[in-house]
Amino acid sequence: MNELCKIIRETVIPNFANIRSSIQTYNRDSLCCGSPSWRWVYHALHSADKWFIDPFVYEEPPFHEAGMDDPDQPTSVVLTDEELLSYLDRIEQKTLGYIDSLTDEMLYECPENCPFTRMELVLRQFRHLSFHTGMLNGQTAAETGIFTEWHSNAQS
Repeated sequence: MNELCKIIRETVIPNFANIRSSIQTYNRDSLCCGSPSWRWVYHALHSADKWFIDPFVYEEPPFHEAGMDDPDQPTSVVLTDEELLSYLDRIEQKTLGYIDSLTDEMLYECPENCPFTRMELVLRQFRHLSFHTGMLNGQTAAETGIFTEWHSNAQS
């Protein structure tokens, strides 16, 4: 593994740990912008699953239905927190395996038929996952007065 890929790997681990902490402490039924918070969790996880590697070569998870990744769209599927955490575990393992397969040079390349470089895809998901983690933690803090544990490095 090259230096940039190593840094990405060491940084993505706490990113996943942070959303895991959010799921373990949030009020899943609390409304955020009119949708239950668990829908925002799914939105963030689905995005990481689809966009971290290559959004144009992607297979939906078996429980997904059309529009479910958009919290504003109705869905007949209701995922439990255990199912969301299990999905997160699968995404994390898939992502880490992907990062381990990369070289620094590959970060500057676009996956086939994708307009974004691998580095762009990685950075966009860092931003997106961190944004929604912060959103969930802010809602938890507003409701409970307690801020969710935050992991700042791979050793946390």
